[in-house]
Amino acid sequence: VQLQAFGGGLVQAGGSLRLSCAASGRTFNDYFMGWFRQAPGKERDFVAAMLWSDGAKYYADSVKGRFTVSRDNARNTLYLQMNSLKPEDTAVYYCAAEARYNYGLERNYCYWGQGTQVTVSS
Repeated sequence: VQLQAFGGGLVQAGGSLRLSCAASGRTFNDYFMGWFRQAPGKERDFVAAMLWSDGAKYYADSVKGRFTVSRDNARNTLYLQMNSLKPEDTAVYYCAAEARYNYGLERNYCYWGQGTQVTVSS
């Protein structure tokens, strides 16, 4: 199983980016796929997750109303649309897959992508 995350970059505050996470090797129909982020000197934090089977979405309070998680079943790809970006959103963003429950806990995910850097300038 491989997860490939891409789409990060440098953007000004208030701008938008869309991250993609392409999964290969299997599908995750009954599991959560999610996004986490890690800012310099900080722990990796939950951002958003989706239950692949029914499309239920979950967000950290810090990104609600600004970020949207979505999927493309045919491409086995998870997306994170990030709008109204703030400097505090600057981090390396990771996608993760195959959590059965407690989608917000890093240790519950079995597979991780390599991370993509998002930098928001003020």
